[in-house]
Amino acid sequence: MHEMSLCEGIRTVIEDSARANGFTKVRSIRVEIGKFAGVEKPALEFAFDVVMRGSVAEGARLEMIDLPGKALCYDCVEEVEIETRLSPCPKCGGGKLMPNGGDEMRIKDLEVV
Repeated sequence: MHEMSLCEGIRTVIEDSARANGFTKVRSIRVEIGKFAGVEKPALEFAFDVVMRGSVAEGARLEMIDLPGKALCYDCVEEVEIETRLSPCPKCGGGKLMPNGGDEMRIKDLEVV
């Protein structure tokens, strides 16, 4: 389950930020997750609760924000949202697409005390 290691990375970022900015408690964290990031949300939620125990983020609410899959269509030269990496272009139906978004995962913001 790589969601556990993702949460360990999140905890490291939170702890580093707490030391640098002087906060002692995280109430909530918003994480953006791309459609193609390969993250299982229920597993991430479970791992988050486990990994945050004993940290400034213990008991924090995790909010996951979905980001769409994106690609550049070489047929119509448009950036489009796609459902799967092999989807045709929703604008022109072309099949020459280069995925260029949707595989990211990042902390958007924290609510802290």
